[in-house]
Amino acid sequence: MRREPRIIPIGPGQLARTVAMHRRCSPQTLWSRYHRAMADPRTYVPTLLSRPGSVHLAALGTTGRIVAVGHLMPDHTAVEAALLVEDSWQGRGLGTRLLRHLGEHARAGGWTTIYGLFLAGDERIDAMLRRAPVPAQRREEGGAVTASVSARDLAHLSAPRR
Repeated sequence: MRREPRIIPIGPGQLARTVAMHRRCSPQTLWSRYHRAMADPRTYVPTLLSRPGSVHLAALGTTGRIVAVGHLMPDHTAVEAALLVEDSWQGRGLGTRLLRHLGEHARAGGWTTIYGLFLAGDERIDAMLRRAPVPAQRREEGGAVTASVSARDLAHLSAPRR
């Protein structure tokens, strides 16, 4: 029986493990997440994990290693969701699972809308949004796509069927 990665909340106390996961990601994966080339993760991950009002989740593999992270960051009237899944774990539904958990946190926090930014042509994100049985509003501008969903709808997604 294969064990699914466990989703846990994280913060600055898991900085070293989160930095290590970023270092295992390819430049293409980091580009997809951050939309630019990234320097040493020790320069930006501490700020990300200590952002006030944010929720940070990690997926732990069977060895306890962080293999994916999801962030929920308040932005005035809505909340932004951002995901990063280690290359060797992509395509297994982990991003969708993290997104569902972020939806639960957003709804519990009183947010009604969750949005995410991704690059136009990012086939992995497009595929994830197509598989999610949640209506997403999309707006493309300057090579970037903003996809918005209802926090209530996202929180009620069922776990992926295997």
